[in-house]
Amino acid sequence: MSSKQTILGRVTQLAKANINALIDQAEDPQKMLDQLIRDYSNNIAEAEEAVAATIGNLRLMEQDHQEDVDAAKEWGGKALAASRKADELRSGGQTAEADRFDNLAKVALGRQLQSEKESRTAEPTIAAQTEVVGKLRTGLDQMKAKLGELRARRDELVARAKSAQAQNRMMDAVKSIDVLDPTSELSRFEDKVRREEAKALGKQELAASSLDAQFEQLDALGDSAEIEARLAALKG
Repeated sequence: MSSKQTILGRVTQLAKANINALIDQAEDPQKMLDQLIRDYSNNIAEAEEAVAATIGNLRLMEQDHQEDVDAAKEWGGKALAASRKADELRSGGQTAEADRFDNLAKVALGRQLQSEKESRTAEPTIAAQTEVVGKLRTGLDQMKAKLGELRARRDELVARAKSAQAQNRMMDAVKSIDVLDPTSELSRFEDKVRREEAKALGKQELAASSLDAQFEQLDALGDSAEIEARLAALKG
């Protein structure tokens, strides 16, 4: 497996990672997400360097290809110039010199042919490398998007955990209050007040009974005096 295929495979695998499944399988999702964020950040940095090197190699290949294209064009021009010079010399009767320029034209044409072959040979490799670079760029973009998703999920999870902890603390406090049951203290105090009120009523009743008895005694004394007065009148 080539280094390009290895890089592409890693980028594709990381970009397709199922975050939800990883979270479900984790004992401590927050720690898992923190670790994933660190791993993803490191992998993205490594992938960026590898992709940059791959792009650099592609650009070198493109430059070499362009040089071959330019060389083929240049050698073609030289071959044409040498051929025309040979025709000019031959028309002037300088056959030997014309043959020398025709030979130069043939050499130039040979160089042109070689440059064209090298150019054509490089084209499929450049096309394949261009496709690989495109996939690597897409994979990098997906990894960066996945990293953003990881960070968002991590922040969401932390916020939810804090909210859950706050709710649990509140419920524990409510449970503690229920166990103490402050209403029972109020009930006992109310019973005590009612007993004091009943005691006061009892005292009031006792006081009223004593006063009635005194008035009854006074009434009895009045009756005795009346009887004595009437008896005295009878005797008088």
